[in-house]
Amino acid sequence: MVETPIPPSADPLGAALHSLRMSGTFYCRSELSAPWGLALPPIQDCLWFHILTSGQCRLEADGCVPLLLQPGDLALVPHGNGHCLRSEKGSRTPSIQALTRTAISERYEILRHGEGGDETTMICGAVSFDHPTARHLIGLLPGAIHIPATDSPEREWIQSTVRLITAEARSLRPGGETVLTRLSDILVIQAIRSWIASDQAARTGWLGALRDEQIGGALVRIHSAPAHPWTVALLAEECAMSRSSFAARFTDLVGEPAMQYVTRWRMQVALGWLREDAVTVSELASRLGYQSEAAFSRAFKRIIGVAPGGVRRNFSGRVSSAILSD
Repeated sequence: MVETPIPPSADPLGAALHSLRMSGTFYCRSELSAPWGLALPPIQDCLWFHILTSGQCRLEADGCVPLLLQPGDLALVPHGNGHCLRSEKGSRTPSIQALTRTAISERYEILRHGEGGDETTMICGAVSFDHPTARHLIGLLPGAIHIPATDSPEREWIQSTVRLITAEARSLRPGGETVLTRLSDILVIQAIRSWIASDQAARTGWLGALRDEQIGGALVRIHSAPAHPWTVALLAEECAMSRSSFAARFTDLVGEPAMQYVTRWRMQVALGWLREDAVTVSELASRLGYQSEAAFSRAFKRIIGVAPGGVRRNFSGRVSSAILSD
């Protein structure tokens, strides 16, 4: 995979949002009747989203305040944590894997479940991201995000996308999965952008650093050219700062020294390539500017925790298989 360099003058936060392209998807349209409940399995490095189209739903995720979803509401569970959906407090929540579903395609199902009372319909999606910027951004989100349906102009963009997804999911036409995936890309970006605009937590740490004119510019340079032979002096020069001022400000805003961040970023890029491409360790080392395979392998194991040869998984297929397996 060859990355298209992002110009240093690009908006750093916009560049991070640009990376949110989904690489694994699973959709389920649920037709539910009270009382009902579902337990969604944990899936590593996965983001769940839920769109309530009618009725009401209680979402419960570990460490989060329960959310009551109303028609038109959107909820994200970003970290792949298992969670429960139910019609009311105390309703049984069998695993979705134990319930009968109708497979429409490899990645799209219909679930009908409940005991015949008031009806609720919703669309659930599980998605993953391979780009290192996207994975980093998703990792900073809270355990659950609730975007209520309101009349504010900002939320109307989200609700328009929700309506399009709902219409497409009702009758999956030729190419429908592709349309759903593209719309889901937009929906998740809109939801995260709404959270960034409204939550104080998005103004500190890595996200806060992206907003900084100088350090944000340095991050864009590192992200777009990870193989470049970066040094603290060179990054400082690019940002028109002294070496000492740059080093101190980078560490203060990002939370780690610049060169430590560069190394970690290179390993995240390498991890993405290992997941996507049939690439050798030697090729990875060369792509990322390492003089030897051994030096690259040592850095990879130190940062990622396993040797590059141990990464043997097709991540895009793992999302659906984790949900569909009984």
